[in-house]
Amino acid sequence: MQKQGLELKQTQRLSPLQIQTIKLIELPVQELEQKIRSELEENPVLDDTPDSDRRDDNDDTKDISIDEIKDDGDIPSYKTRINNWGKDPRPEYNTFSVRESFTESLMEQLGYRNLNERDFQIGTFIIGSLDSDGYLRRDIESLVDDMAFRAGLEVSEAEVEKMLATVQEFDPAGVGARDLRECLLLQLKVRKQTEEVRDAYRILNEQFLEFTNRHFNKVMSRLSLDEDRLKAAISCISRLNPAPGGQLDDSYAEQAQQIVPDFVLEEHDGELSFSMPRFNIPELRVNRKYADMVADAKGSGDRAQKEAAVFIRQKIDSAKWFIEALKQRQNTLQRTMQAILDFQHEYFLDGDDTNLKPMVLKDIAEKTGFDISTISRVVNSKYIETHFGIFPLKYFFSEGMENKEGEEVSTRELKKALLDCVEEEDKKKPLTDEQLVTEMEKRGYKVARRTIAKYRGQLGIPLARWRKEL
Repeated sequence: MQKQGLELKQTQRLSPLQIQTIKLIELPVQELEQKIRSELEENPVLDDTPDSDRRDDNDDTKDISIDEIKDDGDIPSYKTRINNWGKDPRPEYNTFSVRESFTESLMEQLGYRNLNERDFQIGTFIIGSLDSDGYLRRDIESLVDDMAFRAGLEVSEAEVEKMLATVQEFDPAGVGARDLRECLLLQLKVRKQTEEVRDAYRILNEQFLEFTNRHFNKVMSRLSLDEDRLKAAISCISRLNPAPGGQLDDSYAEQAQQIVPDFVLEEHDGELSFSMPRFNIPELRVNRKYADMVADAKGSGDRAQKEAAVFIRQKIDSAKWFIEALKQRQNTLQRTMQAILDFQHEYFLDGDDTNLKPMVLKDIAEKTGFDISTISRVVNSKYIETHFGIFPLKYFFSEGMENKEGEEVSTRELKKALLDCVEEEDKKKPLTDEQLVTEMEKRGYKVARRTIAKYRGQLGIPLARWRKEL
C-alpha cells in the first residue's frame, strides 16, 4: 500500500552576489585583474574612467527597479529573467594541484614530439599512470590490459616499452622510472660524463644492493675504486633526486607564476600593519548614461525602448553585484589578514619560525566570524610580502603538539628542531629514527617515532643509512 504525504525541506540557494563574492575571494591578485578586465569588456554598464560627476549608491540606478519599467503584457517573461546563475552554486575553487602541474608539464613535452596518433595515445596513458613522485609503479602487461579495457586501444608490450623510453627522456630527469635504481640511472645518463658520474653509474648499475646496504669495502673491491673515487661517486649520487615528480609540487606551481603579493607587511618600532596594493585594479562604477536610459524609459510607451531598458537594468544589476562583490572581497581579505597578523604577532616581528604558534583555519574563522570555508578560500593562493621574505598565507597555518612542559608548539617548530638534530649528528654514525626520538626529547619535544619518520620525509631527510658518510 502506497502512502502519500507532504515533506517540507529547507534548502539554501546562494544569491548572485554571494556566488560572485565567493568566486572573487578565491582569485589571487593577478587573476582578479584579468577578471575585472573581462567584466569591463562584457558589461558596457561598468566603467573604470574617473568621473567627477559620478553618482553614489543613492542615485537613480538604485531606486529604479525592473518592475517599474516592464509591462508583463507586452514583454515576454524570459526577457526579464536574469541569467547569471552558474551551473554549480558551489564552484570548484582554485587550489595548487601537484598532480595537475606534473601531468601538464609532461603532456606539453609529449606534444613537442613528432608522434602519430597511436603513439601519442600510448604516451598519454603512460603519463596518466605515473604517481606523484614520477614513477611508473605498474608493470607493462597491466598497462597493455588497461589500455585495451579503458581506452579501447589494442597495443603490444613492445609499443608500450618504446613509448615509456620516450617519456623517460622528458624533464625532470628520472621521470617514468619503475624503481629507484632506474630513476637514478636515468639521471646519470643525462649528466656530463665525468669520472665521478661514470663511477656512480657503475655503482648503481652493478653494485646497487651492496651500495644501499653500505658495504663500501665490497663496492671498492669489486669495481677497483679507491676511497677518494668512491667518496666522489657517493657525493654525485647524493645530489640526484629520488622523487623527480616531487619537484613539481606546490613550490613548482608557485614558481611557475609571477608572484604578486596581495598584502605588504609594514613594521615600525614593533608596531605591525599591512597594506593591500591595488596594482592594476581600477575603481569601478556604473556608467551614468545607462542609468539615465533606464530612467527615460519610465512612462514611455515605446515597446522597443522598454525592452532595451530591461536589458540595461539587468546589466546594471550585474555591474552592481560585481562592484559590491569586490568590496566584500576587500573586506574579507582585510579582516582575515588582520586576524592572522594578531594571532602570529611575535612571528611577524622577525620571522623566527620558533615563534610561529599552532594555528588552524578554525582559529581564524572564530576571530573573524567567517566560515572555515571562507578562510580556506582567502588563504589559498594569496601571498604576503614581509621584511623577511614573501610567503603564501597557508605557510602560517600548522597543527600543534605539546612539549614536555605542556606548552603547545607548532609542527613547524618541531621540524626545525628535527632539522637541527640531523645537521648536528655525527655523519659517520647518523641517528636512526629511534635515536632522533631521544634527541628530540632532550630538546623538550615528545614525539613518536612514526611522527619523526613522517616529518623526516616531508623535510626530504633520507634514512640514517643514506646519510652515512665515510
